[in-house]
Amino acid sequence: MWPGDAATSELVNGMVDPRADGMRLDAYVATLPGCPSRSACVRLIEDGVVTINGTVANSKSERVMLGDRVQVELPPQEPADGELVPNYDIDLDIRYEDEYLLVLSKQAGLVCHPSPGHAHDTLANALVAHCGYEHLGLLQGEDRAGIVHRLDRDTSGLMLAAKDDQTQQALQDLIRLRVLDRRYITLVQGYVAFDEGNVTTGIARSSRDRLRMAVTDDPAAREAITTFTVLDRFEAGPRDEGYTLLECHLFTGRTHQIRVHMRHIGHPVVGDPLYGVGAKRAKARDLGLERQFLHSWSIDFEHPCTHAHITCKDVLPEDLRATLAAIEGRSMGRTQAGETICPHLWGAPSCVVNV
Repeated sequence: MWPGDAATSELVNGMVDPRADGMRLDAYVATLPGCPSRSACVRLIEDGVVTINGTVANSKSERVMLGDRVQVELPPQEPADGELVPNYDIDLDIRYEDEYLLVLSKQAGLVCHPSPGHAHDTLANALVAHCGYEHLGLLQGEDRAGIVHRLDRDTSGLMLAAKDDQTQQALQDLIRLRVLDRRYITLVQGYVAFDEGNVTTGIARSSRDRLRMAVTDDPAAREAITTFTVLDRFEAGPRDEGYTLLECHLFTGRTHQIRVHMRHIGHPVVGDPLYGVGAKRAKARDLGLERQFLHSWSIDFEHPCTHAHITCKDVLPEDLRATLAAIEGRSMGRTQAGETICPHLWGAPSCVVNV
């Protein structure tokens, strides 16, 4: 056990007085005793640990009003110098690396950066051990060294990490401009009729459960765009309504985006403990999976420093392969896209660099 692993979160409470009436939420939270800098408070709001009168806050620019009760759940403190503790026991599956960035395949179960209950056992801690703290981009914060974009703890697959602030910013700009191509493989409940589809909604933190995100037309919601292509369909069984294997293309990067969008269209991700419909009552429908069937299988982008074109493809991990093998006999036939993509998922990982 690492020192401090047993640390617990701390609750900070404040009541808006006349001097703070009308203040932006991020600015107000930063004035509360024990709260960090304003930029760090923005991350707390985005992480859903700030409430106003018992309701999860959705926007850093929300205005607090006289008499509002604001509560903040502060995560366990990091080391006094702000630097992450390197963790040499976490294996990094690196697919490409140069002096500017890395492409790696994250294993399921690994948290991307420190959070309550995960102080030193994260991808960020492993990156510090591999690269050194001084050789990682810190634009996302000292506790998110190198992190460019995140995958949920139980989502596996390809990710990017940056070795300096300039590269980190450039990669985030590629995501913002929607030119960094990220594609995921997911198995969902039920029969998806159309071979292709587009889901465009607003997504924000759920007002009823801060652990969940929700589709909403609230003005504070952020636009989320997911397109999908059917790869294979599987006939219904005696205890399920069948399944559909999809490739999903992310044009935005909202928290839990694919999982929320699949639930929204009535086809929740198999094995999803948070957004799956009836998962607790019908475990058989989840085919024995202990996590969501979601894998980041493809990343394609132009290197922001060398301008080389990098295309990395990953294979499915063993647990997801076993899940598909269990229903292979129920396949209704791969689509044309499935005939192209599925062989890669059972082949060998690849990374092609074209200068």
